[in-house]
Amino acid sequence: MSSIFYFLFYSLFYLISLLPWRVLYFISDGIVFLLRNVIKYRVAVVDHNLAIAFPEKSVKERKRIAKEFYQQFTDSFIETIKMLSVSAKTFDKRFSSNVEVLNDLYATGQSVQIMAGHFFNWEFANWGVAKYGKYPFIAVYMPLSNKAFNKLIYDLRARYGSLMVPATNFRSQFHKYATQGAYALALAADQNPGNPLQAFWVPFFGKLTPFVKGPEKGAKLNNTAQVFVHFYRTKRGYYHSEYTVMTTTPNEFEDGVLTAMYVKALEEKIRLHPSNYLWSHKRFKYNYDAFLHEKLVVK
Repeated sequence: MSSIFYFLFYSLFYLISLLPWRVLYFISDGIVFLLRNVIKYRVAVVDHNLAIAFPEKSVKERKRIAKEFYQQFTDSFIETIKMLSVSAKTFDKRFSSNVEVLNDLYATGQSVQIMAGHFFNWEFANWGVAKYGKYPFIAVYMPLSNKAFNKLIYDLRARYGSLMVPATNFRSQFHKYATQGAYALALAADQNPGNPLQAFWVPFFGKLTPFVKGPEKGAKLNNTAQVFVHFYRTKRGYYHSEYTVMTTTPNEFEDGVLTAMYVKALEEKIRLHPSNYLWSHKRFKYNYDAFLHEKLVVK
């Protein structure tokens, strides 16, 4: 039965993907209006996050950021559908990066941990690493509950050879790839931790915020170079990924410092493009408690 649903899902979205870009963006504009003004999808969450992140901005300025966020949020969904039929030549025109940073590291034989944030459009960024980089590219993803839709997204992301590893089976599946030579592993390290008592608390937009320890532990365990990636829209439907080497010697840093470096870079890039971040995600979900979290604070 799931194969039938997959065929139906794929056929529907593929047909939609054949529409011209300008038509798809017209549809996106309509969805934005519905999300913000009718459904009011996470409007309170977005407003709350922006008020914490940008208290120095006026209400009018934050509303503008929120409006632009919803536009990019919806565009990224529409663009993902378009990717089902987009040609390699078209993608080449619409995506650029300084991938030579990764390829130079590949020449050294050292594996890489690519530290990403929830920027737009991460589907373009995923293709960019796999298509233009020399590393075998491992992407961690959270499986969707709908099996047919999950397979659709899985197949899309794997088009240029990305090795898709579900977060639910990360330990068992990652080991298989990690023992086969140098690799590039991408992690969205700004996920909320499941347990804030097992996280590093780092200043993020002036508020102590918990960040998962896993990426830093993995970097030290496997001696991987740390590379921050900032991907963003240069104009509607066109994206650029910028890679920056944070360190090639992760074990020289005390616990928490690599995480703090990542958070600092993350905040700097968000400030450059305020609407280019997943503000509907409850980034400031937890409040700092000195009694519980004091030993976990990274300054």
